[in-house]
Amino acid sequence: MVDVKTIKLLADRVLIKPSAADSVTIGGIIIPDTAKEKPHKGLVVAVGPGKQGKDDEKMTLKIDDFVLYNKYGGSELTIDEQEYIIMRETDIIAIL
Repeated sequence: MVDVKTIKLLADRVLIKPSAADSVTIGGIIIPDTAKEKPHKGLVVAVGPGKQGKDDEKMTLKIDDFVLYNKYGGSELTIDEQEYIIMRETDIIAIL
């Protein structure tokens, strides 16, 4: 069984736990599961060491950063029935 704490990411990869999708609009309308948008905010739970080579690049992000990321970037991964996304640091738009 895979444990999030034991995942060792390579290069500039980041593991993100997405925020829950909104289930009610600001006006109080309940959004059905089929109409919910993919979340594009989440919590960083693991980071790689950064790119290494002739042009070393250290990671800007750290664990527990809350970030805004490209909605369609990364690869989805399920661990213990929890959804995660692995993506490159360059796919992160902002630290919130």
